[in-house]
Amino acid sequence: MVDISMTRLHEITIILYAISVLCYFVDFLHNNRKANRFAFWLLSIVWLLQTIFLFLYMMNAGRFPVLTIFEGLYFYVWVLVTLSLCVNALKKIDFIVFFTNILGFAVMVIHTFTPIQNGSQIVAQQLMSELLLIHIMMAFFAYGAFTISFVLSILYLIQYDLLKRKKWGKRLKRLGNLASLENLSYLLNVIALPVLCCALIIGVKWANIKLPEIDWFDSKIIGSFFIIMIYSIFIFVKLRKQVNGKNLAYFNIASFLIVLLNFFLFGSLSEFHYWNT
Repeated sequence: MVDISMTRLHEITIILYAISVLCYFVDFLHNNRKANRFAFWLLSIVWLLQTIFLFLYMMNAGRFPVLTIFEGLYFYVWVLVTLSLCVNALKKIDFIVFFTNILGFAVMVIHTFTPIQNGSQIVAQQLMSELLLIHIMMAFFAYGAFTISFVLSILYLIQYDLLKRKKWGKRLKRLGNLASLENLSYLLNVIALPVLCCALIIGVKWANIKLPEIDWFDSKIIGSFFIIMIYSIFIFVKLRKQVNGKNLAYFNIASFLIVLLNFFLFGSLSEFHYWNT
């Protein structure tokens, strides 16, 4: 009975999420404030339904649902929705919610068609510990912040292009000024980097205790430390003002593509996260 209710809840969430993204798209094309408000409230309902789904899943599984790829994708979407709503509330950059939730909806669709593998769940149950949960949750928070930062860089380039071509209009004003987009993107990376560092330190400690035979040259481990190095360089060049403006936005976009590569490709090749596949 609980499984059926959760399935129906997930289906309703997908439908409302799709309508919300569609309304944001209408607003983006036609500067329709009514569509924007309707999309915002729909997205708020989606966030509430996702939270309820996570709670029910936790009650049903007896643990926090982040230990398999199926669960992790859902939690990642929840983080994206949460952060996009929070950033929009604080900075009022309208289109950040739209662009972030295009990504969020795409991941939600991937999650929907990801098969639930019982073997993976059994192994995940055996490996579960407080350290592992903290590691995963911190990593997903960092990935969420990197994602919002990436979206802000996309918005920066759109705004830069509109200004360069002198395309004045309502959309230009609603995108926010270039300095705000760049600074907020940088701030999110500054927050996400130490969080990811802590997550990796905790993960390495947990693996050292639980999996002493682990290969430390695993693709996922190397990829994660490479991400830390890339974003450290990003912050360094920003502080030293060696790279700024449009070039910094391109740097940030390229850095996030490496995050995606590490999560999807290196994760599938990894033995370190073998219970997630």
